[in-house]
Amino acid sequence: MDRATPLMGAGLTVYTAMKDSNLFESPGKHMAVIGLGGVGHMAIKFGKAFGHHVTVISTSPSKENDAKEKLGADVFISSTNLKHMQMNRRSLDFIIDTVSAKHSLGPYLELLKVNGIISIVGEPAQPIEVPATPLIYGKKVVRGSIIGSVKEIQEMMNFCGKHNILCDIELVSTDKINEAFERLSKNDVKFRFVLNVAGHQFSRL
Repeated sequence: MDRATPLMGAGLTVYTAMKDSNLFESPGKHMAVIGLGGVGHMAIKFGKAFGHHVTVISTSPSKENDAKEKLGADVFISSTNLKHMQMNRRSLDFIIDTVSAKHSLGPYLELLKVNGIISIVGEPAQPIEVPATPLIYGKKVVRGSIIGSVKEIQEMMNFCGKHNILCDIELVSTDKINEAFERLSKNDVKFRFVLNVAGHQFSRL
């Protein structure tokens, strides 16, 4: 139950985005995940289960081992390495953007093939920069996606049960919650914290 709980949030978010972009019906696509965190690591798992070639794009080169060895991604791209980004131009059919910090979609649009799609599930507080030229000349699509319906929850849970998909978590006791918040602010979590309230004895008022 502890590893299944985040499926209702992170899991359903990426499941719905991928379903809406028809990634269920057509395995063998080249897809990428921007950001390797609580949402991003679930996108890798679903992408591999759907039969796609999965690339992880991150600003942190130190995450390459987790992406490839632990989660099974096929390719890792450091977005701060301009040569690496250039080498992968026009190689992707679909990108799911999980980043909640301000950023430009320009470099990522260059990675898409003609008619490629970027689906945004992260929600930065400030507007995202979307240059028009690569959209126009590549006939590319930028779309958003939100968490799914009750019907899609059941679909996702059935799919996860069939493919043994669970979130990677750290279980946190209630007396360690402040420490967990501090680590969260430093992006020091792999990949979701789950609060264990069942193990805490509450006193009666």
